[in-house]
Amino acid sequence: MEKIKKIKEKGNLMKGLATAIVKYRFFIMAIFLAAAIFCVMSISKVKVNEDITAFLPDDTETRQGLTIMEDEFITYGMADIMVSNITYEKAQQLADHMAENEHVTGVTLDDSKAHFVDSAALMSVSFDGTESDQKVIDALSDIKKDLEGYDVYISSGIGENYSAQVASEMGGVLLLTASVIVLVLLFTSRSYFEVAIFGVVFAFAAVLNMGTNYLLGEISSITNSIAVILQLALAIDYSIILIHRYQDEVLRLGNEKEALIEALSKGIIEISSSSLTTISGLMALTLMQFRLGYDLGVVLTKGIIFSILSVLLLMPGLILLFPKLLKKTAHRNLVPDIEWWGRILTKSKYCFVWLFVIMIPLSIYFSSKANYAFADSTINELIYSESRATMHKITDTFDNSTQIALIVPNGNYEAEKSIIKEISKMDNIKTITGLANTESEEGHVLTDKYTPRMFSELLDIDLEEANILYQAYGVEHQQYQGIFKSVNDYEIPLIDMFLYLFEKTDQGIINLDENKSEQLSELRSKLKMGMDQLQGENYDRIIISATVPVEGENSVKLVDDIRNAAKKYYPDTDKKLLVIGEITSARDLADTFNSDSTKINVLTILFVLVILLLTFRSVAGSVLLVFVIQGSIWMNFSFPYLTNVTSSFVTNMIVSAIQMGATIDYAIVIMNHYQELRNKFDKKKAMSLAVNESFPTVLTSGTILTMAGFLIALRVSDVYIGHIGLAVGRGALISVILVLTVLPQIIVLLDKLIEKTKFKISLGGDDK
Repeated sequence: MEKIKKIKEKGNLMKGLATAIVKYRFFIMAIFLAAAIFCVMSISKVKVNEDITAFLPDDTETRQGLTIMEDEFITYGMADIMVSNITYEKAQQLADHMAENEHVTGVTLDDSKAHFVDSAALMSVSFDGTESDQKVIDALSDIKKDLEGYDVYISSGIGENYSAQVASEMGGVLLLTASVIVLVLLFTSRSYFEVAIFGVVFAFAAVLNMGTNYLLGEISSITNSIAVILQLALAIDYSIILIHRYQDEVLRLGNEKEALIEALSKGIIEISSSSLTTISGLMALTLMQFRLGYDLGVVLTKGIIFSILSVLLLMPGLILLFPKLLKKTAHRNLVPDIEWWGRILTKSKYCFVWLFVIMIPLSIYFSSKANYAFADSTINELIYSESRATMHKITDTFDNSTQIALIVPNGNYEAEKSIIKEISKMDNIKTITGLANTESEEGHVLTDKYTPRMFSELLDIDLEEANILYQAYGVEHQQYQGIFKSVNDYEIPLIDMFLYLFEKTDQGIINLDENKSEQLSELRSKLKMGMDQLQGENYDRIIISATVPVEGENSVKLVDDIRNAAKKYYPDTDKKLLVIGEITSARDLADTFNSDSTKINVLTILFVLVILLLTFRSVAGSVLLVFVIQGSIWMNFSFPYLTNVTSSFVTNMIVSAIQMGATIDYAIVIMNHYQELRNKFDKKKAMSLAVNESFPTVLTSGTILTMAGFLIALRVSDVYIGHIGLAVGRGALISVILVLTVLPQIIVLLDKLIEKTKFKISLGGDDK
């Protein structure tokens, strides 16, 4: 009796909550409208980061080095311009013409294989501003105009708005996905107008989620692009559950308001329970060491929560606004009866089970052999963007160059000079640039030490003035050699002397004639650019170009050799000595993948398994459902190996958690219906009916998630987003196939084991 009383109390609680939601529906709708207006205004304020390495753990070498470079250095715009079907002489004329542009600081072209191969010239153009500076954008635009009529390929980040391009592509995907969803819902719905209600509800849910991303401070471009579509695909079931319960209750009770309260009281528990497995998979992502998982997990979890709130709080008000339209647009069930398929499954001698048993070990092996890329340049494109096509055209013609930055404590010019000399002798080094080999004029290296006489001859100033300048420098820097010893032997690095001269000229202490002032001004401009890129407040940067791939043993060895060479000259420094580049970021990403991949898979399975154990209270039943969906994940990630496609490591970590969390619901639907029917029928009859009753839900959810994923893969040029979409769509399709073939046969086959491993949970002395 006590147990019955508690069940009634629970029912009354849900009934009271549902009654309150219906009673205050207009107030709730007003709150949603106000929140949506706030979120619409906040969407434009959301900061989006396109750099995937920004989400590396703070203790990785790449993240530390990138932080230092962002704080202390400026990276000026560059462009690689390849002109095909041209003579070297004509290419040199074009290079000379480019160099005349006032915002071009240099054009590199020679007749070596690095710049001229088979009638194709590669010109490396440097500019006097960053990639986002309008003057640089205009300068590159002028160069493009000058090159009209030539066979030209330009690879550069100057003026590119990558986020806008992806946003435009995703806008098209969203429209296509919405069209697919409408068609699927029209087919599986009971009333045509319910589709319009779904649209309003999920528009609010999407806006609330997108607007509140502002509170997170910054999100990744990957998350920003795919979150809204995945939110829609993952959460569409919740609205279907509520509207169909309402329609059932209207037929039973006749009164719309009473029917809605009854449907809502039952739907609150059902929808909340249905969302738990999805949320658990997404929450597992937040535990990744690689913060992109946290980023995507938090945003999608938030999206699921907003979807639930929109369905349970906003949707009831919309239903009661249009009860007559829902009734007038009601139509017959268009979903075909597939009980015949259920009967085939129960009479086919478990053929799908044996096929599954054979495929699982093969899938495990193939998925373990798949290659994953840790740099975007090595990921296979699903569709080509213009920039990716240009990149491949250049790298297929010329030796691929990889940029490496060596960060060392500043001030030790002799050490830098020795490092540059040693590294330049290493194999595969193309160019190396640092303060210690940068010239102010031809033959005059900035870090070489100059005496007053050498400095006076360089600038063509009076020796006595140079002596006084050197002595003043010594006093200010507490170096008294120029006063107490012979000033003629006092040596100061050229760069330091220039900076001191600029400072005293600005203060009006030193006055130069017009010609010298103009010369000094030009020198200052050139020196500033070099120092902006190579010298910071605490660190100096040495930029290395190497003809090695981004990933591979040779690349890693080169980075280690560079680091070891630098360490010899900075053995006792307290400051960091870092090697940064695509090679190191790929290595750091690989390290996080190796530690995160297994952890996330295990945690996702454990989280979902716990929920299933609490739901079905059968050890064998819960393990069975997880095993089938995990099998679909292994099959999904066999495809990269079987098709010889290199996808991003991000795909594996993120999609495996999403696939487990989302598609396990398909298996749960089958098991729920089967257990309810098993009390009335034998196992074969119960399963054939369960397959038929589950089909509309599995068809709706599976089709939407599959199509959403495939549309992303086929329409978005971003390699990370494209591969995530492909894996999501492919994984959903495989899960649907297994749930409608393998799972029913396994459940029937292990019916007795499922029953024998059932258990009860006792709370406070009562079995629940």
